[in-house]
Amino acid sequence: MKPVKVGIIGCGAISRAYFEGSAIFKILEIVACADLDHERAKAQAEKYNIPQAISVEELIQHPDIEIIINLTIPKFHASLNQEILNAGKHAYCEKPFGLNLAEAEETCRLAKEKNLLVGCAPDTFLGGGGQTCRKLIDKGAIGEPIAATAFCVGRGHEHWHPNPSFYYEQGGGPMFDMGPYYLTALVNLLGPAVRISGSTKKSFPTRTISSKPFAGTVLTVEIPTHLTGTIDFANDLTATIIMSFDVFGGHHLPCIEIYGTEGTLSVPDPNTFEGTILLRGKGETEWKEIPHTHETNVGRGIGAADMAYAIRSGRPHRANGAMALHVVEMMQAFENSSDQSRHLNLKTSCSKPQSLPLNLPTGELDS
Repeated sequence: MKPVKVGIIGCGAISRAYFEGSAIFKILEIVACADLDHERAKAQAEKYNIPQAISVEELIQHPDIEIIINLTIPKFHASLNQEILNAGKHAYCEKPFGLNLAEAEETCRLAKEKNLLVGCAPDTFLGGGGQTCRKLIDKGAIGEPIAATAFCVGRGHEHWHPNPSFYYEQGGGPMFDMGPYYLTALVNLLGPAVRISGSTKKSFPTRTISSKPFAGTVLTVEIPTHLTGTIDFANDLTATIIMSFDVFGGHHLPCIEIYGTEGTLSVPDPNTFEGTILLRGKGETEWKEIPHTHETNVGRGIGAADMAYAIRSGRPHRANGAMALHVVEMMQAFENSSDQSRHLNLKTSCSKPQSLPLNLPTGELDS
């Protein structure tokens, strides 16, 4: 297929993964990058042999670019996606898809109006770990899924991130930061949700940065930093989830486990493309490691590459706006449920993304 020309807006820490990951896929041709800090864009362009480092406006209006990858901070994701769509280009952004349901809905509405594609990270569910687990569940390796658990707990980002302030603002916190990985993985494996309940708290009103260059800076915490919730799925199974920036000691919790009538599946970290997959069947006393059935050498950019194939072939793309919108509503519902002291029924839904074919050559997504 003819390569799709791509521009990247936002040349911060996460951009490295996208520049390197996109290079794996022949369908993607990055022709320009931009950042409010033009020197940072120039540095990334030089490092990754990108032809142009230009202004944000120039990139949005670039006549050759078809997909713009939006790697700005969360509070700008929705507004920039909408600007990209209004410029007649397909938009693919880092997670989260929006800070709330309303702005995520507007992005999807605009994409439909313009007959353009919109997509969102995470695309890690397209890696060997997520796709192997999907294949196991689909072929009945654990029987009929009954329930699931998901855990992502740690001490927060102020101890290691060079500029962690936005993790404690709206659009940050453990749910909007890490929740997209876990919830997208669950939707990929189990399908859409129909009801959410949650209990949230903010254990510390301030956080002090200990990482450079802002060590000693005190941050005001705007969002919940510990969330416990339950998810009821459309196919009548339930999941329990805990996400926290408030755990300062170790733990022995799995990332994700799926419990079925014939066994249990231990799913690897959904923030990776690979990881160890463990299966324990009914009546068995030991876990067995399952080899990957799909490619693990894919990298960030596989979601945008899948969108590029969709543009060229007309098929649906997998890391799509409908699923990202559903995940935003799920994330928001945990806090809303806690505030309102009640279960919340979800109004959005989505289809399980099509699983990837087996035996794809590295750098290709269509058989």
